[in-house]
Formats: sequence, structure tokens, C-alpha cells
Amino acid sequence: MQEIASKDNGRIKELRKLGSKKYRNKFGKFLVENLAIIYDAIKSSYKPEALFITQELLDNNSEKVQFILKNVRDSNTFIILESANRYFSSLDTPAGIAVIYNKAKKKNINLEKNILYLNEVKDPGNLGTILRSAVAFGVEDIVLGRECVELYNPKVIQSAKDAIFKINVTIDDDERNVLEKVKNRMKIFVTDVDGGAEVKDAFKTKNNFCVVMGSESHGVSEEVKNLADKTINIKSSPEMESLNVAVSTGIILYEMYNN
Repeated sequence: MQEIASKDNGRIKELRKLGSKKYRNKFGKFLVENLAIIYDAIKSSYKPEALFITQELLDNNSEKVQFILKNVRDSNTFIILESANRYFSSLDTPAGIAVIYNKAKKKNINLEKNILYLNEVKDPGNLGTILRSAVAFGVEDIVLGRECVELYNPKVIQSAKDAIFKINVTIDDDERNVLEKVKNRMKIFVTDVDGGAEVKDAFKTKNNFCVVMGSESHGVSEEVKNLADKTINIKSSPEMESLNVAVSTGIILYEMYNN
């Protein structure tokens, strides 16, 4: 292991820059600051480029810390001061550990299976929860429209846990470009709180489909709705006007998975 004695060290400055979307895009890297996420990711064979850990956490000598250290090369491991950790951390209480990962390489969407498309989902916690639900219910591909929150936002990562590594995410920068290609291969279902076919009935088909979930405040945009083959709706009590988008997505993915 190597020791870094100052927050002015080049590596520490790089970690601080990775707190910015601009530099995450520039370097093609992102930061994870969560012991449990790092442990689960490495356990699933997702190894980081570099590991940074405080002496305090090293001295803790927990089983998870020992597992992580055994699976990251000493040459890629750096002991840092707590002051340096505070300097670059996005957390109110720094975790004492951080790793750098390279962003996932782009893969083609699998048009032989169901797809989830997110239209203007802006809350990091919602996106993270949706990623976890997608993994739980067997979705391999998620498409993010251009107005969605960034995939590698630190709050998305904290919410998504290791699901961030387990699903293929495509960015639709033109908002309709990917959807138009998908439409040539499968039906597109959009969600709408004001009506449509009940979810449990809509998925009683052997055909593949793409489900579109809309923003927290406005739902699916009119531009995207114009591409839809069907509108679907979750039947719920009239006592509640609408459900949180992450909750709604979880219900819909459950129905998809079990039909």
C-alpha cells in the first residue's frame, strides 16, 4: 500500500474532481463511497481501478474491509488522511473508503427482451431505487432520456447499491432516437395516472415490450406519448392521487416479471 499524506496530492485532487459530472464525463470514471457497495461489487467480480482508505477504517479490521483489501492490488491501494477524505467526499460523514471505477462500456440494447425507458426522471433516489428493482425483476436494459438525472450521480449510486454494475444503461440523447428504433421491434407502453389498461392485463402477452415511466411531476412527455402503442395504469385507491415513480416502477416490473 502507498500512503498519501496531503490533500494536495494529485490523486486526491482527481477524487475531488470526480464529484463533478463534467469530470466524470471527461475521465470516463466515477467514485463509490460506501463500504457495503464496494464489498458487494467486488464480491460480484467488479473490481475498482483504485482504492482509498483511512487508517482508522484499516484499524477497524472488519471482515468486509479485509475481503476488499485481499481483492485489490496493493499497488492500487492508498492510505489517506481523514482530512483528505473530507476534502473530496460528497457525504456529510465520509465513509473512510472510496474507490474509482471506470464507466461501463457501451453495449447494444437486447431487443429480444423487455426494456424499461425512463423519461425525465430527475430524482437521484428514485433512479437508484428503480435500478435495484430492475435487477430484482430481471430487466437487463434501461434507457435514460436526456433529461434524466445522471446515472453516476453520487446520490444515485448510494441508492442503487451494486445494481449500478448489473444492468445495461443506454442514454437516449435525442429523446426519441432509441425509442423509434425500439418501436420497430416491440410495442411501447406508456404509464398514465389518468387511465389506460390495467397493468396486470396489459402484460398478458408473450410478446416483448418497452415500458416508459415518466417524470415525478409531469409524467410521460407528450413527445414520447406520441410513440406509444398503449397506455397503462396501476389501479389504486382514489384516496391517493398518484404513486411515487420508483414505487410505480417496482409494481409494474413485478407484474412484467410474473406474467
